[in-house]
Amino acid sequence: MAEKHIPVLLGAVVDALGDIRGKTIVDCTFGAGGYSRRFLQSGANVIAFDRDPNVIADANRLKQEYPNRFMFVPKTFSHISELTQDIDAIVMDLGISSMQIDVPSRGFSFRADAELDMRMSQSGISAADLIGQCSVEELAQILRDYGDVKKANVLARVIKDAGPKTTAELRDLIHNPKDIAPVFQALRIAVNDEMGELERTLAVVPQLLQVGGKCICVTFHSLEDRIVKNTFRNWTTPPGDPRLPTVAAANFDLIKTAVPTKDELDNNPRARSAHMRGVIKSH
Repeated sequence: MAEKHIPVLLGAVVDALGDIRGKTIVDCTFGAGGYSRRFLQSGANVIAFDRDPNVIADANRLKQEYPNRFMFVPKTFSHISELTQDIDAIVMDLGISSMQIDVPSRGFSFRADAELDMRMSQSGISAADLIGQCSVEELAQILRDYGDVKKANVLARVIKDAGPKTTAELRDLIHNPKDIAPVFQALRIAVNDEMGELERTLAVVPQLLQVGGKCICVTFHSLEDRIVKNTFRNWTTPPGDPRLPTVAAANFDLIKTAVPTKDELDNNPRARSAHMRGVIKSH
């Protein structure tokens, strides 16, 4: 049975947002609706995105509770570029949710045997398809870039030759136990284009937010965090600063960072790698 999904760093995010009564908040990753529910309870209007069809039932329940203040968009969160409303805050709780990883049939977890799927949207090419379509060189690049896998070329050849169709078949091909989680992470990120989604979304945040609007990101691994950190630095560093390779807009200020408290980690060990960063649009 899947564990109850616990929103990570929810208290820190709410703190960073401040008073949101009457404001419009975009929840880029609806999941089980923990963030959206808290924002609605605080008096905000919420527009939530999620590509996973399994969350629609939870979204519909929230819509019934808050018919005039909650809207759900069943798409990837880069579609925020299509919004025309004035936005006061954009919140991204990135990565995979416990709802996805705890359902063996979704193929995200190496701890149970299932089809090698990993599709958050349950459409498009699966992880097994991706392995079949990639060259050895392309697969090795995925393992290096998204999993920091050592000897990626060798492992990519082994995986490509075997053509695994299930999570157990893939797991059994990885002889070094330390590589199992990174390989699964790398394939999941590639299947769902997670880094591309994040970069495309951050690219449109400055024009969507009103002055005084905030962007809050909760990341769970270094790849996500590096993109967020570098983007926020680019937004907050004055033009001409030698630390930047390009001219910065400098129209944002950093507001705060946060990591889970001991109490939160005791309650939810999966929060251990989480890191929250935030910025506010100054002009």
